[in-house]
Amino acid sequence: MSVGAAIAGVAVALPERLVSNEQIAARLGVDPHWIAKRTGTRERPWASDDQRLTHLAAAASRSALVQAGVDPAELDLVIVATSTADEIAPNAAPLVAGLIGAERAGALDVGAACTGWLAALAMACGQIESGRARYALVVGADILSRFLDVSDRDTAPLFADGAGAAVLAATEAASGRVGPIVLHADHSGSHLIRLDRGGHIRMEGQESFRAAVASMAAVTTEALEACHCGLEDIDLFVYHQANSRIIRAVGQRLELPATESSTTSTALPTRPPRRCPSRCRRRCPRAGSRRATESCWRPSVPASPGAPPWLSGVRRRSPAPVITRR
Repeated sequence: MSVGAAIAGVAVALPERLVSNEQIAARLGVDPHWIAKRTGTRERPWASDDQRLTHLAAAASRSALVQAGVDPAELDLVIVATSTADEIAPNAAPLVAGLIGAERAGALDVGAACTGWLAALAMACGQIESGRARYALVVGADILSRFLDVSDRDTAPLFADGAGAAVLAATEAASGRVGPIVLHADHSGSHLIRLDRGGHIRMEGQESFRAAVASMAAVTTEALEACHCGLEDIDLFVYHQANSRIIRAVGQRLELPATESSTTSTALPTRPPRRCPSRCRRRCPRAGSRRATESCWRPSVPASPGAPPWLSGVRRRSPAPVITRR
């Protein structure tokens, strides 16, 4: 039987500092309710001045490894998806691998912005499915608050910081595997959200909103077709998002009940690559806090699309993935 990749553990780590709409509104000279209505967000975690991205990523990784029951020394591969590594060089991944004790693992960064974590997931799955790796750690982490112009109404309320991690393990079971992943890129939208070296995040808000809704709805359908599923077969849709308005619009376009699309943006706004692992973990009814490591991956069939450049993936139902060890 062919070997597949299953998610064995998932966890998140967030900065302690929370910035409220009132604090953002005071800088922008607007009403806090305007921010809440426009974004669906009440507060956002921002890293402290001395907090490193690699430390957040390592914290999420350790929790995910504990949940998976995998020793860091067993990891074959560590991939960190980020646009805001602490340094241009070295990459974040080898530093994270060192911090968690994954001394023999290969390590590399992936820079794919909003779809970074899912792009990294696709890479890790390919390594496991080809037999080149048995255990892989996929981390999405960003500290975007350091690249915000706090006087810019288009971006200041939207972006935040944090890390999410998932441990992938080889499985011989037919169910419980990560299913088809669909990748696309659209260079024509490169002007919509930009972060130039030495600059701040700039965004064309309305145009970005329209592009995100259209592409996320389209790629959801494409991913379902790839795994021969219909909308009615999916228990939970987990979307990357900039705000809850995008998720509502995508749900309306696909005619999804509100309970079937996961949204946490009333508390947590955009942290691009770590969004999907965070949201899957947060949807678990057993999760008692923002840092709890219980997840609902095992009993559910989630589809996880990201904003442009498009990417989506589907995970098939399994009561408990069968993990093969060395």
